[in-house]
Amino acid sequence: MSVPLLELDAVGKTYTRGGLFARERIVAARDVRFALADGAREVFTIIGESGSGKTTIAKMILALERPSTGQVRFRGRDLTTLRSRADRHAFIGAVQPIFQNPFEAFNPLKRLERYLLTTCRRFTDARDEAGAMRAVDTALRQVGLSLAEIRGRHPHELSGGQLQRVAIARALISKPALIVADEPVSMVDASLRASIVGLFRRLTAELGLSIVYITHDLATAYAISDRILIMRKGEMAEAGDAKTVLAEPKHPYSRQLRDAVLQPLEPGQRPAFGR
Repeated sequence: MSVPLLELDAVGKTYTRGGLFARERIVAARDVRFALADGAREVFTIIGESGSGKTTIAKMILALERPSTGQVRFRGRDLTTLRSRADRHAFIGAVQPIFQNPFEAFNPLKRLERYLLTTCRRFTDARDEAGAMRAVDTALRQVGLSLAEIRGRHPHELSGGQLQRVAIARALISKPALIVADEPVSMVDASLRASIVGLFRRLTAELGLSIVYITHDLATAYAISDRILIMRKGEMAEAGDAKTVLAEPKHPYSRQLRDAVLQPLEPGQRPAFGR
C-alpha cells in the first residue's frame, strides 16, 4: 500500500492549567484517526462548534503543537522527528496554512508584493527579481488576481475577500501538497464565501493538492468537502463521505448540529450559503 500524504494515528492532545496545588487537565482531542491519500486531490473537512478540538487538530497537522498521544505523520514521517532546519523547511513548503483573519496574516507596514517576494525567495529557485516577480504573478493569477492589482498596496487597502485571496496565493508559491485552511471564509462577507469555496475546489483539481478545511459552517462544508469529520468535545462523532454524512447523519450530535443550521437535506441537495 502507498504511504498516505497525511495520517493521524490515535492522536490526542491534553493541556494542563492551574498552579501546583490546583491543576486541571483539559482534553482538547482524544483518539483522532484519519488519513489522506497522496495525490487524492481531496478536501477533507473537520467541522465542529467552538471547543470541539478542530483547531487543535489543525495546529498538530501544522506541527505547531505536539500530540500528547499518538502520531501525526506526513508522507510516513512522524512530525515530532522534524528537528533539522532542512527538514522543517521542506515540511513548511509542503504543508501551508491559511488562517481565519487575513489582516492578521500580513505585516500592515509592508507592501504586499514584498511579502510575497520574500516567500518566493525562501521556497523557490527564482534566481533574480524578475523571476521572483513572475512566480508571484503566477500564484496571484491562480486565485483570480494579478501582481499589477496589488503592487504598491498595503493589506488595509484591500477588501477582506481580496486579502484572503492574496493569502491563498502566498500559500501556493511553495507548490504545497497540502493546505490547512482554518475557518478561511468566516471573516469574509457571505456574498464572497461561495467564490472562495469554489476557488479551493478548483485549486485541488488544477494543482493536484489536498486541503484540510476547518469550519463550523455546514453550508460551506457541504459545498466543498469530499469527506468530513464531525468533532464534539475533542472526540470524533462521525466521519465519512461528506454528502452522505450531512444529508443522512447517524450520530445524534451530527443530526443536532445539522438541524440547528439547515433544513433537512435530501441526498444530492445543496444548502444555500449564508443561512
